[in-house]
Amino acid sequence: MKITVIIIRSLAGLLLLFASVSYFFKLFPQPEMHGAVKTFNMGIAASVYLMPLIKATELVCGLAYVTGRYVTLANVLIFPVVVNIVLFHAFLAQEGIGAGAFLLVAVLILAWYHRRNYSSLFRAKSFE
Repeated sequence: MKITVIIIRSLAGLLLLFASVSYFFKLFPQPEMHGAVKTFNMGIAASVYLMPLIKATELVCGLAYVTGRYVTLANVLIFPVVVNIVLFHAFLAQEGIGAGAFLLVAVLILAWYHRRNYSSLFRAKSFE
C-alpha cells in the first residue's frame, strides 16, 4: 500500500506542478472558449487575484506531494481547488473531467491513508 500511495502522490504532484508552471510561464496558448465557460473565465479574470492564487496553491501542494513533505497540509489546501475543478468540468466543460477526477481520487486516497493526522480537526472540544 505504501508504494501505491507514493506513486499516486507523485503523479498528483506532477500533474499539479505541470498545471501551475504552464500557467505561470504561459507554455500553452489559451484555448478558444464559448458560452458558460467563457463567462466563468471572464469572471475569474475580472477578480485579478483568484487564478494566480489557485495556481500558486497548486504549485505549493504539487511540491509538497512530490517531496512527500507536509502532505496532510497539502491535502487540506488543495481539496477545495480539486472539488471546484471537478465541478467545473462536470457542469461546464465535460471533455476535461479526467484529470480532475484523477486528482479527486488521489486526494481522497491520500486523505484516507493519512486519516490519523486529521483526527484533531474533527474534535468537538479543543484541549484545555
